[in-house]
Amino acid sequence: MGSGKTAVGRHLARLFRFTFLDSDADIEAKTGVDISFIFEKEGEAGFRIRERESIDRLTRLESIVLATGGGAVIDADNRRVLAERGVVVYLKTSIDQQIERTRHARHRPLLNDTDPEEKLKELMLRRAALYAEIANITVSTDGRRVQTVAEEILQELRQAYGP
Repeated sequence: MGSGKTAVGRHLARLFRFTFLDSDADIEAKTGVDISFIFEKEGEAGFRIRERESIDRLTRLESIVLATGGGAVIDADNRRVLAERGVVVYLKTSIDQQIERTRHARHRPLLNDTDPEEKLKELMLRRAALYAEIANITVSTDGRRVQTVAEEILQELRQAYGP
């Protein structure tokens, strides 16, 4: 959360001339409501079912850059399809940076009615190893511009997979 997945993903898609997709935006488009509403009405479990369906469908598409929600890696099926169907980039971000980037956001249902720092620490504790498990590339985003991060990813992809 707050790592820059959407901003970096959009920029990377432009560099590749690929289509940028976001699983959260896909869910909102399919349901006609925002993620916060889904969390309110169906809870996290209901949202995760929708997320799994979205990721399964979107990862079957060609020439895309896909940004997923931060919790997508919790689901083993998501980890499997992401790892099997694409190159996974982990945008590693410190808790301090996440707090800075999410402090004014109202569309972060997991941070509502809780201490954001404690919640972000709890989420990172659960998720960091899962991100690392499937990541082909890990890039730090702390204090870095979107363009710089996207260009580093592009360079790493070229080194690993060719031009």
